[in-house]
Amino acid sequence: MAMGIEIERKFLIENDNWRCLAKGVHYRQGYLSKRKERIVRIRTVNGKGYLTIKGETQGAKRVEYEYEIPEQDCIEMLAMLEKHTAKQVIEKKRYIIKYKGHIWEIDEFFGGNQGLIVAEIELEFEEQQFEKPDWVGKEVTYDPRYFNSNLINHPYKKW
Repeated sequence: MAMGIEIERKFLIENDNWRCLAKGVHYRQGYLSKRKERIVRIRTVNGKGYLTIKGETQGAKRVEYEYEIPEQDCIEMLAMLEKHTAKQVIEKKRYIIKYKGHIWEIDEFFGGNQGLIVAEIELEFEEQQFEKPDWVGKEVTYDPRYFNSNLINHPYKKW
């Protein structure tokens, strides 16, 4: 991906009507830095590793850099995080669904975040209009509790 601006809106899931529309892919991710102004994440997905750096969120927008890294390096870094920081690694399944000209990513979380299912849509500009599917509910874009980086220290099950 390299450098870009991420404009993303996030919503809770209303029902299970989306389940028949896609198959999920397993993700494991951890955080090397979780400062408000800079988040550094590593993740494995589909036999690949990724390093992502995200800037501070402003509204629904932030700067994002993402690079593929060797999967084995990523696996080892995740293991180090689990062993030495007592922080959990986020486990989730991501489902990709095309709907009315947009791509929705649905994340179904496991472990300490079991029961949380969130839909995200990336937009070209913040005010861009889009139609929500019937399975999309309350918007949580501006609620920091739903940021993946915050779910590590404050898991959904403990809310």
